[in-house]
Amino acid sequence: MWQATLDGRALRFVLAGINNQNFIMRDEETGSWWQQVSGEAIRGPLRGKRLQHVPHDEITFARWRSEAPAGRVLRPAADTTWVKFSRNWEEETAKYPVRIAATLDSVLGPREVVAGVDLDGRTRAYPIEAIRRHTPLHDQVGSVPVVLVLAGDGSLRGFDRRVDGQALEFFARTDSTDLVLVDGSTGTVWDFTGRGTAGPQRGKQLKPVYLQQDYWFDWKGYHPGTTVYRR
Repeated sequence: MWQATLDGRALRFVLAGINNQNFIMRDEETGSWWQQVSGEAIRGPLRGKRLQHVPHDEITFARWRSEAPAGRVLRPAADTTWVKFSRNWEEETAKYPVRIAATLDSVLGPREVVAGVDLDGRTRAYPIEAIRRHTPLHDQVGSVPVVLVLAGDGSLRGFDRRVDGQALEFFARTDSTDLVLVDGSTGTVWDFTGRGTAGPQRGKQLKPVYLQQDYWFDWKGYHPGTTVYRR
């Protein structure tokens, strides 16, 4: 997700094509082409410019609705070109061969889904299955200690696990119908939004870390120096 305003100018984007199964946008104002995954203009007058990233979650609609009951929903009309184009998109593109310039790590299959993190000048890929096995998954990307959590409904979030300069260690509380975390240092209870709900740190908020869910071949192609979480 990207801001549609660049250098104070609002841009309107349309589909220009697909590059190795990655969406290419064209802005109507300058005719420049933009890469979906990086937000970078790769052709045209604005080549080299980058759109500003808008942090967002990949969670279920049910969870989002419970967290933002007054939220608005974008629902395209049933007969739009986009709806027709995107119907069965994942199923159809999964049949296509993968061709990229980067050398893929043989530990992961090209279409294994990862959660990519870009922090402190470092990039790291976390296989979704690894997050599922280890939730809450503790790690460090550059100088940033992180925790990644995958709820039972498939919703995924990541946080900087520092509070007041201290890196916390969490464990999942099992007596709840939803994923609830408790930090071992203070006994504070934290919900899936990263908010302290009970205990000494009640009311504190963990800083979100943006996770980009992507196929391994796509993440590796645009982040050739990435490391991989392999535990």
